[in-house]
Amino acid sequence: MSNYQQILKQYWGYDDFRGIQREIIESIGSGHDTLGLMPTGGGKSITFQVPALAMEGVCIVITPLIALMKDQVHHLRQRGIMAAAVYSGMQRDDILRILENCILGSTKLLYVSPERLGSSLFQTKLRHMQVSFITVDEAHCISQWGYDFRPSYLQIADIRRICPEVPVLALTATATPKVVEDICDKLKAASKQGRLEGSPFHIFRMSFERKNLTYLVRHAMDKRTELIQLLDGEQGAAIVYVRSRRHAREVAELLTDAGLSATYYHAGLDHAQKDQRQRDWQHDRVRIMVATNAFGMGIDKPDVRIVAHYDCPDSIEAYFQEAGRAGRDGQPARAVLLYNAADEPKLHKRVSDTFPSKDYIRKVYDHLAYYYQIATGDGYGVAREFNIDDFCHKFNHFPIQVHSALQILQRAGYFEYTEEQDNQARVKFLVTRDDLYRLRGDSPNEERVIIALLRNYGGLFADFGFIDESLIAHQCDMKPNDVYQTLKVLAMKHVIQFIPRKQVPYVRYLQRREDSEHLSLPPSVYEERLAQYRERIESMLRYAKDNSRCRSRQLLEYFGEKGTKDCGQCDVCQSSHPNDTRQAQHQILALLSDRQRHHVTELFRLKLPKEDMDHAIAYLLQEEFAPQRLCFRADPPFCRPHGVFACWQ
Repeated sequence: MSNYQQILKQYWGYDDFRGIQREIIESIGSGHDTLGLMPTGGGKSITFQVPALAMEGVCIVITPLIALMKDQVHHLRQRGIMAAAVYSGMQRDDILRILENCILGSTKLLYVSPERLGSSLFQTKLRHMQVSFITVDEAHCISQWGYDFRPSYLQIADIRRICPEVPVLALTATATPKVVEDICDKLKAASKQGRLEGSPFHIFRMSFERKNLTYLVRHAMDKRTELIQLLDGEQGAAIVYVRSRRHAREVAELLTDAGLSATYYHAGLDHAQKDQRQRDWQHDRVRIMVATNAFGMGIDKPDVRIVAHYDCPDSIEAYFQEAGRAGRDGQPARAVLLYNAADEPKLHKRVSDTFPSKDYIRKVYDHLAYYYQIATGDGYGVAREFNIDDFCHKFNHFPIQVHSALQILQRAGYFEYTEEQDNQARVKFLVTRDDLYRLRGDSPNEERVIIALLRNYGGLFADFGFIDESLIAHQCDMKPNDVYQTLKVLAMKHVIQFIPRKQVPYVRYLQRREDSEHLSLPPSVYEERLAQYRERIESMLRYAKDNSRCRSRQLLEYFGEKGTKDCGQCDVCQSSHPNDTRQAQHQILALLSDRQRHHVTELFRLKLPKEDMDHAIAYLLQEEFAPQRLCFRADPPFCRPHGVFACWQ
């Protein structure tokens, strides 16, 4: 047994690796820059956590989602693995302590948000660390051709210059051949002289094919009725993706009125609401989550049986990643896109919303300077909170177009625009320590929270300090929402001043303000990305409207997989043999009409072509007879000759 395998067994209890995990681990363990392309649920975390334990030093893990890094750190510590996280909103003393521990060698995995990479404190301390390798999770975010490009990811190149000999492991579940090429280019190693070298990546690709996941496109004139029928006929957890916050609330109310268990999730909810709703859905207290794309990375619920898209996404990449959250337990699941003729003009309108005219972008640039009262030649380094609703009201703009204009100006290097910077909750005591002790005992929750504040945070009597509500909840054996409510009560009693956690957009000038007519928006920032976005939308429309080619094959070919076969399960495959499949269905149902258990050999005696039988079984299971509980118990494919029964339940 290899050292990697021993670690896997010791800490995770698995006997062996799966898929391409071993190849990726051995590549990064040998010091090679490595790119792993693995579908959602493919076990990405193992590929960097195992070699991190086997190698000397600390593994730097760059990931964009704070909730995900907190969750992974928590689970690693439960396994006895020293892990820590550094992200925006933490107190400087806490960050310093964590980084010093990494220098001393007591930490094996350090999770870092991409925004922290550029801080002078982090870069200074990094120079003194023994780094085993750097992991870049969601690596498609670094590519300007990726659907989810994030400027903060570009700072990873600076980190490579600080650690030129340290290998990098890039991981993604969504990457076209062009994005793969761009990832390797952006992350290539730097020499000690600072010149970029063409250090080739070892690329390992796991097929994105999901045999347990059936892709369906429903051409629905009435999406509301279609969605209700779809979810009413399906057991198990579900996600419904919508485009807007308003739609999330409306669709959730629609489903609730229809007698279905549903809630909604979007970026506009406060932290406590998000946490509570995600937990309710995660623990099956609510069955259906209606969400915008804010409910995305880091969602790890293996038993999602259906993912439905009520609104058409603007890229196949986004659709594929969101659809991939169904059936991560390996059991049959469905990804359903509801589509009608109204979706095409809506998608085309997104082009003008996402890429407003250059004249409009210049107007937003000027109005922003008026908003902050920044004169021409001034403003370099100025950072301000950005209330987009107030800005739009004052200057008669629409939020969607303003948001797009700021993103384009950011790519052009004029601003740093942080759409929703996560600011932790802050607390300051308004009473003296002596008064505080006299107040203790009002309620058990209040007393526990006060004690936790005193134990974990110093200086709260003198000034505001950032606090971690989840840490307090863990120490007090309370739910985070109960901690939040307790802090509000203490604030009402004037024991503390409490500033709740919130997400605030920020704008920071990276250049001095200049006359708007001199703004430079080069083709790589505007025209080329506009053309790319149009092509993405056209690709999505082709997928929705193409009823002649297997859905799974269309998706796999988009991501560069050739030579794939028809899935036999999607709506296109089912409709390609309608008569033969229908006859097979009738014969199977006639056999099962006695409602008794039947061995699969009895199906073979029907002498049906295997393909027709597979299509018929798939259709009966997934569509027509869910209410009657038709059950086929078998290992895929359906018609293996051993130990397989079919029955009515």
